[in-house]
Amino acid sequence: MSRPSDRMYRPRQVRRRVFGVLFAGLCLVATLSGVVILAVLLGSVLAKALSYPPNPPWYEVGQHVREFSRFMTRIATSTNSPEPSEAGFKAGIVGSLWLLVLVALIAIPTGVGAGLYLEEYAPPGRIRRIIQTNIANLAGVPSIVYGILGLVVFSRAFGFDPLALGKMLWSGALTLSLLVLPIVVIATQESLRAVPPSLRQAALALGATRWQVIRDHVLPSALPGILTGTILSLSRAIGETAPLLMVGAANSILYTPSSPSDYYTALPVEIYNFATLPREEFRTVAAGGILILLALLLSMNAVAIFLRTPTGRRLAGRGISQISRMGWAVSQTVFPSHRTRALANGDSQVGVPGPPSNPSITNPGDPHSK
Repeated sequence: MSRPSDRMYRPRQVRRRVFGVLFAGLCLVATLSGVVILAVLLGSVLAKALSYPPNPPWYEVGQHVREFSRFMTRIATSTNSPEPSEAGFKAGIVGSLWLLVLVALIAIPTGVGAGLYLEEYAPPGRIRRIIQTNIANLAGVPSIVYGILGLVVFSRAFGFDPLALGKMLWSGALTLSLLVLPIVVIATQESLRAVPPSLRQAALALGATRWQVIRDHVLPSALPGILTGTILSLSRAIGETAPLLMVGAANSILYTPSSPSDYYTALPVEIYNFATLPREEFRTVAAGGILILLALLLSMNAVAIFLRTPTGRRLAGRGISQISRMGWAVSQTVFPSHRTRALANGDSQVGVPGPPSNPSITNPGDPHSK
């Protein structure tokens, strides 16, 4: 005997099964769309890079591989040239690596510190909500707006020439740091929120200070998420073109920068310029540059994935512990405490409890004190 509820759904059972299959198919198409688009993009770029002369027949795979290897080696070790057979991306690759290092040095400490303050120290209230809302809005601002901001603030310094950085590497690095800073802050906050509150409460109950709780327990637990968000934000930074064009990254640079105060170019800027030149051979050179940029981005993403594994977490935890110890040693060298200065002067009694300052206070169990 069937229940009344079964009789209510039975007339629509076939329709619900059909809708279920259709919905699962739509979800599968949505899942594969990104993979298919990436495969088509890689295939198109690879086919364009392989079209460089002498173009052996398609079935000679070994010769194709050798030609492709020579072509990639040449464009990675040559600088810009008006001839497609001599053009390369050496100056752009070195400039992008400089930008990557400078952005990491500027954006990571600033962003992680801001996230730590907002999540661990800032009291809840209207001011904190306003700051977080503004950071979330800044993460969605188009990159060209950051380029205009960098041009006005860093390159021209609001027209105050003594402070203007011009077209130096510092201008591009500071502009890209502003671009990725909201992403680093949001990634840090989300990673810190994922740490269980019981971990903080247990450490505080054992007498640890707030800084010790953050340094020894919260940061090591949240480190994989922080590093993952940071590396992905750096991947976005080195792939940006519009902000660098606004702050003066030129394509005509024929030498590699040797310091942050040098003029520079970047890999995406050179790819953009080669792709807009009228000669068809430069399209092949631009395709080779795209493959170099994709290899760099995929390598950084692979590092982010590795840091999420248990082995990566252990290595990252050891790394942050070493950095913490080095920072403590440097701080004691630059700003020594009273105990450190006394020990350095040979006073070995520093910190050892001495006799009571009041002679009237004696040990009642000592017969000589009577």
